Amino acid sequence: MKKALVVGVLLLATAPLAAFAASCESIKAEIAQKIINNGVPESGFKLEIVPNDQADQAGGQVVGHCGMDTQKIVYTRLHSGDDSGDAAPTGTSQDTPAPQ
Repeated sequence: MKKALVVGVLLLATAPLAAFAASCESIKAEIAQKIINNGVPESGFKLEIVPNDQADQAGGQVVGHCGMDTQKIVYTRLHSGDDSGDAAPTGTSQDTPAPQ
């Protein structure tokens, strides 16, 4: 009985690690599929996994997080489907100043 209790406690203690096991790559793939399902061609965007402190420098819009919130997934829209780094501006209307 004690052995079963110890095993149960260990399983519960490691449950948060199971969430971490859902790798950033699998979360990135899920986000990519949602973007494609919304009509954006696979060649029309790029998703990058970057550390939290580099998310602002990635030049795109944060669309997800992973690694127990230690990394961000950044979306960048590409011009004419190339991956040469010529990214179209992304973001929301909150990023642009209001007209005066």
